[in-house]
Amino acid sequence: MSGLPEGMALLASLAWVAGAALGAGSLVWIWNCGDPARPDRLPLAFASALGCAACAFGAAFGPDNAAGQLAIMARNLALMAAIFGMFSADGRAASLKPIRPVIIALVLVQLCQPLVLGLQLRGAEFPAIARAAFDVRMLTDMLVAIGALMLLHNLYAGAADGSRYLLRWSVIALSGIFAYDLNLATIAYLGGEYPGLLHDLRGLFAGVMGVLFALGMSPAGPRVQFSPSRAVTFRTLSLLLIGSYLALMVLVAKSLPLVGGDFAYTGQVLFLALAAAAAIAALPSPRLRGWLRVTATKHLFQHRYDYREEWLRFTRTIGRAGKSSASLEERAVKALADITESPAGLLLMPNEEAQLELTARWNWPTIAVPAVAGEHLLAGLLEQHNLIIALDEARGGIEHQGEIAQLPEWLIEAEDAWALVPLIHFDRLVGVVVLARPRTPRRLDWEDFDLLRVVGQQLASYLSEQAGQQALMDATRFDDFNRRMAFVMHDIKNLASQLSLLAANAQKHADNPAFRADMLLTLRNSADKLTALLARLGRYGANPVNQLCAIDLVDLARTVAKRLGAVHPVALTREESVRVMANPEALEQVLVHLVQNAIDASEPGMPVCLDVTADGLHGTLEVIDTGCGMSPEFVRTGLFKPFVSSKPGGFGIGAFEARELVKAMGGRVAVESREGLGTRFSVVLPLADAVRLLGGADDGQKPISREVA
Repeated sequence: MSGLPEGMALLASLAWVAGAALGAGSLVWIWNCGDPARPDRLPLAFASALGCAACAFGAAFGPDNAAGQLAIMARNLALMAAIFGMFSADGRAASLKPIRPVIIALVLVQLCQPLVLGLQLRGAEFPAIARAAFDVRMLTDMLVAIGALMLLHNLYAGAADGSRYLLRWSVIALSGIFAYDLNLATIAYLGGEYPGLLHDLRGLFAGVMGVLFALGMSPAGPRVQFSPSRAVTFRTLSLLLIGSYLALMVLVAKSLPLVGGDFAYTGQVLFLALAAAAAIAALPSPRLRGWLRVTATKHLFQHRYDYREEWLRFTRTIGRAGKSSASLEERAVKALADITESPAGLLLMPNEEAQLELTARWNWPTIAVPAVAGEHLLAGLLEQHNLIIALDEARGGIEHQGEIAQLPEWLIEAEDAWALVPLIHFDRLVGVVVLARPRTPRRLDWEDFDLLRVVGQQLASYLSEQAGQQALMDATRFDDFNRRMAFVMHDIKNLASQLSLLAANAQKHADNPAFRADMLLTLRNSADKLTALLARLGRYGANPVNQLCAIDLVDLARTVAKRLGAVHPVALTREESVRVMANPEALEQVLVHLVQNAIDASEPGMPVCLDVTADGLHGTLEVIDTGCGMSPEFVRTGLFKPFVSSKPGGFGIGAFEARELVKAMGGRVAVESREGLGTRFSVVLPLADAVRLLGGADDGQKPISREVA
């Protein structure tokens, strides 16, 4: 069969049998399940039957038998009738008149085919006549195929959207059949005979196209779509690129020897080396993979995102907890960045004054973020409008809610910063995620905005739930702490009373004067120490800071520097005369704690600096060290949290107590720290003159009463 080896001949016969089976199945489906109202139903049913007969003849007698050729010619006539029926079904009556002559011409050309075939068979003894008849047959086959393809193009290009939906599968099948016949006839005309492989696969291909006829005839057929997953699509495209690359390598490598000489061998080796180097450099490239993904998404899918896959990945990222896992804040940034394929991101969260501060960063260690990353006006704008800001648009002067004036300068200058996504929970801003620019640049569109808003709300709920759980845990631990302290204070108070009584009795009953004096001194010292300890422990209770008066910050700073300077260098670098309204004992306690922490974090011999300055209506005392510093995450989540300490064996109450004492005096504590560079604590208190002018006191010396909120 077709001059093929025995194994290939068997495969060719199986291909014809498969084509016959597919044609028969298509005929049964069209006849039983096809839409009776379609005018192309009967022609396509006849075409399927004739195609089945042609394949059966090809399997039984070989592809060149006369019966099979006649069946194919009759099938083409049925297909032309089907094309005419599709034009009439489209409802364009005006288009039927100009195509009738074309259809008639193609039918007449096709009707000449049996005559030419008969001439070829009768003139088999005369090679010249047989060759001329074969060439005429191939030319007429090409004319019929070209004419049919032109009609199909005009049919589909001019059809309305609704008609295209109905004609899609039938037009694809008809175009496939006639395109296959055109290529087969062209190669046969140029080569003088049918190409064996293409000729043997003709029936199988026509059978597959018959399945598409059946899909087009069924009322449910047009809704059948091939929808591979995105992963399969991307891998298929990658394989196609790799295959194309290898095919190009083979083609060029095989073509170079045609040049001849030593240059051919040298060029072949050089080309293979360069091609291999290009493949090694390009194929693993993230930029190339990103471009391939964006291109495939843009042209092959209706939506940019595979929402099921994105949601599963989001859930896996957020749910990945454990000791070795990143914090929830970092996982939230990663979950949002993965959606847009951003390589890095930041999480900014509002502080007590609604200013945005850096809380966590994911895969972005190079960007410098100031202590106040965004003012309260930006946070309010994002909260009010739930606005996702495309920073490239902002840099180009495009704004939607007046956001350009509120964007901080560091964010505008950071070219890698791409978008700001607010995290809103019950109309309250929980945080803002700054996304880095993807490796494959693109603009944010409506689908990005919709998905990022939904995911941002989900992340905000997670972060709010964690904050609520942390607050509940803190309240529980505080309650336990207060109960324990109450027991401790009660026991110490009893002990102090007993020792005081013992000291009083010793004065009456001791006979030995030396022993009496010794005992009295020891007992009095013990009583004093226990009383001092009781007073110190009492500060951890709920006692208010009652008395505020005007204090010179420079004098206080000098006192603390002198006291702690004996164990570590403490320098007063700026000494502006500043009088603030505060409680002397509480403020001294705060300053001693901050300076002691700075000393603990500093290397021996590295001084701790104290700066006293005035700014507007406030005075500021800064404690600066060049020690190990703290991470933004610890500053945000651990520094001012009770029972959390970076010191081995630390109780974790000092920083919290310092902030609460300053807040009770109407001030605030700010911190700015960099790991490996050092830390700056700022204690900001209202000026005494400002308090007096606002009616807080009659003069700068008279104490005023203030309760802790």
